[in-house]
Amino acid sequence: MLKTAFSRYINNYRGFSREIWILTLITFINRAGTMVLPFLSKYLKEDLSFSYEQVGWIMVCFGSGSMLGSWLGGKLSDKIGFYKIMVFSLLTSGLLLYAVQYVRTFWGLCFAMFFIMTVADMFRPAMFVSLGTYAKPENRTRALTLVRLAVNLGFTTGPALGGLIIMNLGYSGLFWVDGTSCIVSILIFTVLVKERKVPADLAVNNAENEIPASVFKDKIFWIFLFICFVTAMLFFQLFTTLPLYHNEKFGLSELQSGLLLSLNGLIIFFLEMPIVSASQRKGIDKIKIILWGCVLMSISFYVLMINIWAGMLVVSILFITFGEMFIFPFSNSFALSRAPRGHEGRYMALFTMSFSLAHIASSKTGLEVIANFGYQANWFVMGTFGILSVAGCIWLQKLVRQEQS
Repeated sequence: MLKTAFSRYINNYRGFSREIWILTLITFINRAGTMVLPFLSKYLKEDLSFSYEQVGWIMVCFGSGSMLGSWLGGKLSDKIGFYKIMVFSLLTSGLLLYAVQYVRTFWGLCFAMFFIMTVADMFRPAMFVSLGTYAKPENRTRALTLVRLAVNLGFTTGPALGGLIIMNLGYSGLFWVDGTSCIVSILIFTVLVKERKVPADLAVNNAENEIPASVFKDKIFWIFLFICFVTAMLFFQLFTTLPLYHNEKFGLSELQSGLLLSLNGLIIFFLEMPIVSASQRKGIDKIKIILWGCVLMSISFYVLMINIWAGMLVVSILFITFGEMFIFPFSNSFALSRAPRGHEGRYMALFTMSFSLAHIASSKTGLEVIANFGYQANWFVMGTFGILSVAGCIWLQKLVRQEQS
């Protein structure tokens, strides 16, 4: 019985091309190496002695650069190909990370962070297009899930490695290791993976589905982007307001908060791929799965309003984790399948930009609500945002059915 269950679990990871496994490996190396990010505000405040306001502005430049980079990466992927963009982005951002440790003025860092993130986040939409290219049509959603697992695993190990590096080498060591991880990962990619054209089967039949030639005229896609923005904004509360709440309301230590977040990562690592595989075998509609994910994400914040028992933190994490597993892999897949031929990069650019914008909005909105009205009000606001995403999914389902009829 146990052997059969294990064999079924392993089968979820079969059928991927060699290129997909290499993309997964370099994504893990790159994400694990991105250990500057969790310590960036700490570095700016403690090592460079900037005020909270200055740190805030530098982080705004960081987020703005991420948005511009996502758009440029997508647009240029359509123009000159995803392969060249991926190589340029990781190689150049690696070299820039070596240099940024020597920039120590406020305005210098505002410009440096904006520029680095513009270059670094050109990689993301290009990487999404590459997955569509190197994965077999029937494996695309699972391939996107595999890379998401690599990102999660990288983010889990990165901060721990970063802490060790700071203890032994100081903050400058972070920049050297992060820069090197970018360069090593892209060298592995260029040696082992050869450039390939976007396959014809990725193209959507525009005449049959009446998808507009311009992404800006695609009403369905913009409703979908709104859903992505809202759900990402809710998800990023995990890294902004929730750790503060753990400590201020229930007195949890950093270790205990970390264990709660690790529970999120562990559940995703073990269950996301089987969930995606099962839904594909049963042919469940992607938008329907995303809708249920939005419901779970919304509930995860409403349960936090029951603040008389610390166990509700675990319940909330379980709801938000399953919501995340239902939303994000299928969102990636829907965005890629929606793009007409020759527009894949533009579509994936806007998709990744919705996450960059959510990252900026999530902490700003959450902290402002908490400062003025308290934590309970923030959980109600976030849960209600989740209900808006549910309504968006219902509207999206209706429009897609009309388009296909």
